[in-house]
Parts: sequence; structure tokens; C-alpha cells
Amino acid sequence: MKIFRSSSELLKAVGDHLGYSDWIVVDQNRIDLFAEATGDKQWIHVDPQKASDGPFGKTIAHGYLTLSLTNCLLPEIFQVDGISMGINYGTDRVRFPAPLMVGSTVRAGAELVDVTEIEGGVQTVVRVTVEIEGIERPACVVDSLSRFIW
Repeated sequence: MKIFRSSSELLKAVGDHLGYSDWIVVDQNRIDLFAEATGDKQWIHVDPQKASDGPFGKTIAHGYLTLSLTNCLLPEIFQVDGISMGINYGTDRVRFPAPLMVGSTVRAGAELVDVTEIEGGVQTVVRVTVEIEGIERPACVVDSLSRFIW
């Protein structure tokens, strides 16, 4: 895990690859819970029997579920210490190059793309790539924007 203790440390690290999270399995229960929480119960996500005859041969995770996994995986890669708060400021350039099929194992890799000074802190752009074990194309690539206030 990479730990930053100041805005100057973050500024010096622009362009650095920060590392990888642990691998996690995306099972049907996680997909079903996401479907329930969001109301997106399309058969391709929640009906294993119907999905077995569909384009992927099994259910796939929602794109937004895949994106939301970055929220639990990024803290395994890096943290910023000594701040009064961290704010999820948004995302840029979200892409889903490959479907994330049920039962797949994924991890996140992160690169610090940019750091901009703002009042009281910094805004970071971290490019997160959600990799699928054994698959060349990632499930998701996103530029995640965060603000860290001291």
C-alpha cells in the first residue's frame, strides 16, 4: 500500500503506478444485491438460466457494479494520511472494454495521472483499471477524481 502524507508527496508522484488491490470474486449474490439496490434487474444480470442462452453464456455484472468496485479496491492500493476529509469528486472517461462474467476474479490497478492544488488541499485524478484474471481486456477503466482536504 502506498501512503501519502502531504500534498507535495502527491504532486511528486504524478505519473507513478501506485500498485494493485487484492483479487476478489464477483459472485451472483453480489450481482443480485446490486440489482436489488439499483432496480436494474435485467435478465442478463439476474437470470442465470435465461443468461445461459444469451450472448455470454452466463450472467454478467452490471457496468455500474464494476465501476463501484473501485470504491472498495482503491483503499487497498493507496491512502492519504493527515487529511481532514477525502471527497469523491466524480469520474471522467468511464469505459467497460470487456464484460465481467459471474464467478470472475478481479483486481484494480491504479496510476496517479494528475494532481491539482485547490483551496485547502488537492484534487487527484487516478486512472483505475479493473482487471479480470485470465482475460486480456479489462472490465473497466476509469479516471477517478478525488479531493483531499488538509
